[in-house]
Formats: sequence, C-alpha cells, structure tokens
Amino acid sequence: MDSELQERIKARLNLYAVLRNLEDLVALDPEAAERVRNWDIALQFSVRKGPQASLTFKGGACTHERGPHPNPTVKLYFTSPKHLNAMFDGTSMPIPLKGFTKLGFLKRDFAPLTERLEHFLKPDPEGLADAGYRRINTVLTLFTGVFASAELAEVEPTARHLATGMGKGVLQIEVAPDGPYVHVRLDNGTVQAGRGQADEPRARMVFRNLDVANDLLNDRVDAFRAVVQGDVALWGHVPMIENLNLILERVRLYLA
Repeated sequence: MDSELQERIKARLNLYAVLRNLEDLVALDPEAAERVRNWDIALQFSVRKGPQASLTFKGGACTHERGPHPNPTVKLYFTSPKHLNAMFDGTSMPIPLKGFTKLGFLKRDFAPLTERLEHFLKPDPEGLADAGYRRINTVLTLFTGVFASAELAEVEPTARHLATGMGKGVLQIEVAPDGPYVHVRLDNGTVQAGRGQADEPRARMVFRNLDVANDLLNDRVDAFRAVVQGDVALWGHVPMIENLNLILERVRLYLA
C-alpha cells in the first residue's frame, strides 16, 4: 500500500474514530465535564480534498458529527491528510480559516481536553489500577477500535475484503452486566458503527465483566484462552465476530 493511501486512511480514523471519543470523554469524566461546562463553540476540521468533521460544545455536552458544520465558530484547515495526522501526533498545527479570536481558546482550553483524552487512551499500569480510570479506558478503547474498524471496512482493501465475508446484519459487542454496548451494522457493502444496543443482532460478543474487557483490549490476556475459559461468550453467526477481530488487528497498523 502506498504511503499516500495510508495517510488518507489514518486521517479518516483520526477524525471519525479518535476525535469522536471527546463526546464520551465529556460524558464519563468529571474533570472533562467541568472543563467544558460553559463552552459554547463549534469547531470544524477540514482536510483538503479529504474528510471533514465537527465538534460542538454546548450545555456541558460535546457532539461529534461527520461532514461540515453549518456555521462553525472556528474553521481549522489541513492541507493534506498527512498534515491532519501530524496534528494528532503533536508535530503540526492546523491553519485557522475562521475564528482568529479563538486561537487562545484552542491553546488554553481545547488542547488540555485533548491531552485528557490521550491520558485515557494511552494508559499506564498505575492508572489502570483505579476502577474509575479503568472503566473510562475500557469504553474509549472499545469505541475507538469498533468505529475505526467500520472506517477501515469502507476504505482499506484488506478490511473491505474481510467485511464482505461477514454477511448482512448486526454484530453487537457488549460488556456484562451493564455495558458499554457498541455494534456494527453491515448492509449491502456498507459498514456503520454505533453506540448502544441493537435490535436483533445476528451475532454477539459478550465480555464477562469490565475487567475482562479491559485486559483483552490492553493485550494483557490471550483472546483464545478467554473464550475457552468462558470470559468471552460468542453467540450467533460467529464468522462475523472472527472477521471483525481480524479488522480490529489492522487498526493497530494505523493507530499505534
């Protein structure tokens, strides 16, 4: 695969799988919620001839949406997918096209929020020892992986081939007993990820509890052993689960 295609794929994952985690971070983390409590601002992220997404902060909540925002407060422009990816890696800055008076906000307020997200997505053993931290890490890591897998299945040749072997229907992934829940819907070649429980899933992968899910998501236990021991239950059309796991492994090629 050529490097330009890799950068385009990574840009989609960053905008549609990583950035969208700010929605859940604000909902789950009291520190993040307090930080955005009085924000009233919409940020537009646009890549030249590439993907677009927006973040809207209002009423103490964050909303992530694909595509252009109808009236953003701030427009951030990237000359290429590589430019966007460099910003996510912390080695480049966007080009502001609108909202120059908000540049201070981006450095003073928004940057610490993204650092808070990184705090949970790149965990350390000491952090994972705390139950509250471990739950947020589990939710964000699971959602990142599933949403990124859906994007890969749309645009990356290998993942797209794997997705065609999953058939039609919904695969639900859940952590017993009370969630989180996330699902992937496949229909005529399209793949869409969503939070929450799905109606009549064709297949289900159920983690016995949050600790099991966290250990698996952070590569501290073997997935096959977890299934054999009953820590992970597989229901329904198992090939859907097998192929999704193969796509999840490919996510690591783009999101280290």
